[in-house]
Formats: sequence, structure tokens, C-alpha cells
Amino acid sequence: MSRIKIASSRNPKNAAESFEHALAALARGEVIVFPTETLYGLGADALNSGAVDKVFQLKGRDRDNPIPVLIADPAMLDMLVAAIPERAKALMDTFWPGPLTLVLPARNDIPKPLVSANGGIGVRISSQPIATQLVASLRRPLTATSANPSGKRPARTVAEAKGYFSDTIKVFIDGGTLESKTGSTVAEVLESEVKIIREGEIAASALAQAIGQRGVVR
Repeated sequence: MSRIKIASSRNPKNAAESFEHALAALARGEVIVFPTETLYGLGADALNSGAVDKVFQLKGRDRDNPIPVLIADPAMLDMLVAAIPERAKALMDTFWPGPLTLVLPARNDIPKPLVSANGGIGVRISSQPIATQLVASLRRPLTATSANPSGKRPARTVAEAKGYFSDTIKVFIDGGTLESKTGSTVAEVLESEVKIIREGEIAASALAQAIGQRGVVR
């Protein structure tokens, strides 16, 4: 099968057909490469345990190190989380869509590699239109770990992603050059505080401003 390029197509018909190919691949449990608002990601149906396993295999990632997922809208949280703390709602209202991954209490039926030792799952709504359209069209959450083998530099172009995965992934969605240097900010939302797991595109100080200085810890 030929490699598929989507976003940079000047022909709307070709772009639409390629997008359908990407959705079909996801529905079959395959992994694709797609742009997020930060870096290129390895996308798979996050509720398909076999597809999630493929992502971990491709990346060579420790299965005890969970990966984040994308949703299309807050309503899709019901597929993934058991509860939404009030502090999380304030952060969603302020920073979603955007590069803030919130770790929330996971449902019991979520594929285990997506769930942290504390029982949380990392979720965000992307501000990248292609990423959000993919999730909305699939109607299921999409994995969003960076498109690189563990320990390698994250891919910021399709060419870099193909350099890693051209032999193993068939569908690459080209969203141009992505400028993020750090990826999304990751924060675990607890009842009494918000714990910064990784400070990325959104500063910890911005989170503190949104919910109160005493509510954010590192």
C-alpha cells in the first residue's frame, strides 16, 4: 500500500479520500501518524486493546509508562473517565482545546497500558483541526504519544516520522512543520491539588493562575 499524505493536498477531493483511508485504517486497528498541536503522534483507537498494544510495540515503550489520548469534545470524557474533579473543569474551560493533558480517574474498562499506577488516564482536546476531525469522525478517543521510538527525538515533520516508521506504518497525515519544543503540559488532577507531571507548552504558573496558586504542586 502506498504511503498516504493528507493535509498538504491541494485537491480537496483527494484530501477527503485520503482522510477516509486514515479512518478506515484506524477502524481496522492499525496505527497512523498524524499532527497534533505540539508534535506528530502515533494514532490508534484508544479503546481497542490490540491497537494500543501496537503503539507500544512500535514505540518500544515500557507498558508501565502510560500514553495520553485525544478526545473531540468534553462529552467524550464519559468513554474514559470515572469522575471529573472541579479543578479539572476550570482547567478545561481555560486551556482546552490546547496543549494541556489532564490525568483524570480512569474507568475500569480502559486498556491497562493507558492507565497510570494511580489509576489515571491522560486526556486532552487538541487545537489541531486535523487531529480533532480524526477523533470526531472516528467517534472514539485516539492515542497521541509522540511519533518516535522511545529515547529518540520526537518527529516535527512527516519526513522525520517516516524516517522512524516508514517500514511499519502505512498512513502518514502531513500537517506541515510543527514547532513545539516540549510537547503538552501534563498535570494530574486530584481532589485537593493539581500535580505537574511535565511542564510543556503551558507554564505551571498559568495553571496556578487559573485555579489558585495553592492548588498547583510540582
